[in-house]
Amino acid sequence: MLLINAGSVAEDGSADGCDVQDWVNFDKAVQDAGIFVSGESLADLVTATSVRVAADGTRTVVDGPFAETREVLGGFYVIDVPDLDVALEWAARCPGALGGGSVVVRPVADFA
Repeated sequence: MLLINAGSVAEDGSADGCDVQDWVNFDKAVQDAGIFVSGESLADLVTATSVRVAADGTRTVVDGPFAETREVLGGFYVIDVPDLDVALEWAARCPGALGGGSVVVRPVADFA
């Protein structure tokens, strides 16, 4: 899975170092390569809600993620590639890795 962390996003929706056409091109490349499994862009951060459950079962719900970071999880791609090296190559091609952003590569857990 490629977890896309945007460094900052302008009002026009562009992020540091990339624009909408960069995302269109990356989407097409992933699909054309036959490795696309799923992916989504997430709604604006102001729509986020965090839930925490204490040891006694008490639930607390607050607006926003309030993480101690400037990066914001903006979306994800699930790709099907043979190994980590290939996944890292695709992560480096992702527009989200440009500028102040980053792409975290993690395998999807298989509990079978």
